[in-house]
Order: sequence, then structure tokens, then C-alpha cells
Amino acid sequence: MSSESGELLDGRRRRWQEHNQVRRQVIIDAAIAVLERQAPGEEYQVQAVADEAKMSRTVIYRHFADRSDLDRAVQAQVCEDVGNQLLPALSYDGTPDQIVRGIVASFVRWAEAHPSLYWFAERDLAGWGPSPLGLAVQQVAGTIEEIMTTVVAALGVELSDDDRAALDPWVFGMIGAVFSAVRRWLEREPRQPGTEACIDILADSIWMQVNGMATARGLNLPDLPISDLLQMLQPAATDDQ
Repeated sequence: MSSESGELLDGRRRRWQEHNQVRRQVIIDAAIAVLERQAPGEEYQVQAVADEAKMSRTVIYRHFADRSDLDRAVQAQVCEDVGNQLLPALSYDGTPDQIVRGIVASFVRWAEAHPSLYWFAERDLAGWGPSPLGLAVQQVAGTIEEIMTTVVAALGVELSDDDRAALDPWVFGMIGAVFSAVRRWLEREPRQPGTEACIDILADSIWMQVNGMATARGLNLPDLPISDLLQMLQPAATDDQ
């Protein structure tokens, strides 16, 4: 086979793969649209997804091995959307307590607006390894842990080996607790307390844990944006060298 023929074949394969990826995303988006119209806990029908995507069930199963494969892809997309919703709050631009409140507020408002998607994201699809929601929790917890580690290092506080080792499960546990609390809140009829009160309670609870643990270890968290704190401490760190 000539090099030109090989390049032509590779180009066709690439276009076909891109076409399949587009069709696959259309199906996932259609499933999410169907879920959004249903009550939390109600199973969606593949035929409804096919109708939404304007294609046959046969075409859907050309892109997904079976129903579980489709469910998994939908879960992953929903959790990716949740992560994107939380990303703006995961920055160094706010004070520590503002970052905590921003994360909680973003998640609570997303879950309230998309209760069926939240229910579906939490479903346990046995035999498929780590759940997409669990991976989303890990991503958020990892970013928070990174911010906390940066602040601790910038303030010159030395943590014990046990404290450093416990930081990951502790942060992961706090984020998981928020997810569980929001699920319970969404299930309540009537849904009480109100949205803002729910955000305040959860954010205050997390902040009291963070601030309390910091204070117990001699770390006084300043009421400054973390980005400003790091800029203020950089000259001091340079002078010490």
C-alpha cells in the first residue's frame, strides 16, 4: 500500500471515529434530556432516548454495548457537568470561607435544579468499578486538599505525618457528607429548610471543621483571598533564603 493510500485510509478512519463520537454524544445528551423530564427515581426507557435523539434503538446499540454501558456513559456525563459547575468556586481568588461557601452553594443549587440527574448519578452500577460520582467527589476533594496544603505551606506551619496522611480521607469525608446531606434534603416533603438556609448550614458546618482543625494546630486562617495571601508571603519567603 502506498503512503498516499495509507494516509487516505487513516483520514477516513479518523472521520468515522469523529462521526461515531458525535453520534454517541447525541445519544447521551438525549438520555439526559429524557431524565430531566422525569421524576427522581423513575427509570428512563431506551425508546424514549431514541425518540429524543431521532434515531432507532438499533443505532443506539451500535454505539453502546448494552443498557448498562449507556447508563454508565450518562452517569459520567452528569458527573462531569457537576464538576464543571463547581470549578469556578475551586480557585485561589476567594477567602477560605468564601471558597467553602461557593462550593456548597454551587452544588446545592445544581442538585435542586436537577434532582433526577442527581438521583441517577448516585445509582450504583455494580461491576463497573469506581462510580463516576465517587470520582467527582475525589476530584473536588483533591482540589480542596491542594488549596489547604498550599495555605499551610505558605503560612509556614509544619503538620505531623499523621495530619498529612489524614488530610485526604478527612476532606473526602466532608465532601461526601455534603453530597449525602443534599440527597436527604432533596427527598424531604416539604423540602425544608429553604435553599439559602441549607447552603448556610452546610457551609458553616464545613467551615467550622476546617477552621477548628486549623486552630488546633496553630494555624490562624486569615480573612484574605488565598491569592493575596500567597503574594504577601512570597517576599518573606525570598528574604529567608
